[in-house]
Amino acid sequence: MRRRILTIAIICPVVAAFCAATLLSCARPTKDLIVWSYDSFVSEYGPGQKLAELFGKETGVQVGFVSKGDGGQLLSALAFEADRPVADIAIGLDNLLLPKALALGLFSPYRPKGLDAVDQVLRIDSSNRLVPFDYGYFAIIYDSTRTKELPTSLADFTKGAYAKQLILMDPRTSTPGLGFLGWTKAVYGRGLSAYWKLLVPSILVMTPGWDTGYGLFTSGEAPFVLSYTTSPAYHREVEKTERYKVLPLAEGNPLEVELAGILKGAKNRSNAERFMDFLLSAEAQAILPTTQWMYPARSDTPLPPGFRDEDRPVKVLTIDAEGLVAEAAGLMAEIARTR
Repeated sequence: MRRRILTIAIICPVVAAFCAATLLSCARPTKDLIVWSYDSFVSEYGPGQKLAELFGKETGVQVGFVSKGDGGQLLSALAFEADRPVADIAIGLDNLLLPKALALGLFSPYRPKGLDAVDQVLRIDSSNRLVPFDYGYFAIIYDSTRTKELPTSLADFTKGAYAKQLILMDPRTSTPGLGFLGWTKAVYGRGLSAYWKLLVPSILVMTPGWDTGYGLFTSGEAPFVLSYTTSPAYHREVEKTERYKVLPLAEGNPLEVELAGILKGAKNRSNAERFMDFLLSAEAQAILPTTQWMYPARSDTPLPPGFRDEDRPVKVLTIDAEGLVAEAAGLMAEIARTR
């Protein structure tokens, strides 16, 4: 791993998504059900493999999971294949990508069994084209072994003391990245662009997806990273350490609701409906806390002790997702021109 990363890496999301989609468009994988998702969901440590195994045992249906990068890249790939969908289901879009996903007309309505066990606050698409399967809160996580004076607000991160101290994700390709953009927009409104220009010197790197960014953080590249309030639960449960903590910020934290849906033109519609029912079952939801490291959508799902109430935000911010994707592209282009 490189130890010196001195500039913001802004990767072209359109090219990345085009390449990823093209690789899968030539031939349909030989499975009974194809699910597109993002990197960490599909990885060996994510829930994808366990969900596929459990669903296969219950139904005999073979599930093929395919990673498409992060959430923004996933949406771009889905849009590219809209007229000839390779996937049957997409897992991993969120409330911030919802307006664009619905406007593109990619999904077909389906109301899964188990949806009644999900809190109404999380059921943000009344048409059930996209339904919640988990949720969390965006947060800045810090390494307590490397920090002496902690920021107490988003504004503090613009101070010279935090130069090259923060790892973010690109809002054009990453759902956490878009979440942070929405977070700062909710706080600064029309002053969003001015805030980001002041923030740039504090950003060590801006990665295309969460996996890469968080990996750089845990390898010691920077003491602060954009992630979730549930990230410390992973370190407590798996690594038995209290080293990584949620940074309390005066402005509060935004909610992210992660979504799943059946694509229009899905070739395995029957199996897709069965999997959507399964995804909201008690058995499937129980897999998520220690693989996805988010809160399961079903409120009756037990949580391991590493999930602590103290990590939940005192104040939850509401983000207006309308037009946020376009605003991300415009803001990143503006920042690139001024560098």
